[in-house]
Amino acid sequence: MTGTFEELIASEKPILIDFFATWCGPCKALAPTLQQLAQEEGDKIRIVKIDVDQNPKLAAKYRVSGVPTLILFKKSELKWRQSGVLSLPQLKNVVEQFV
Repeated sequence: MTGTFEELIASEKPILIDFFATWCGPCKALAPTLQQLAQEEGDKIRIVKIDVDQNPKLAAKYRVSGVPTLILFKKSELKWRQSGVLSLPQLKNVVEQFV
């Protein structure tokens, strides 16, 4: 990831952040859904995975207490967040509101 997290979330394009942990079973279950979302949405959204164990300060800043936690930013604004595993239709429904 180039630049700072603040530069990343300042984008006009919605940024979906997946706060995850390598040891987290639900995080692993969510990964294929996020890959499918990326394929289907193409350039309309950017999906970034952030390991909470490697980025504890960032996780603390956004009060990520459980993983997976998904947070959607657009122009530095936190637009949506939810913890837990979501289905592809649920995620597409959320993303479509912001693209």
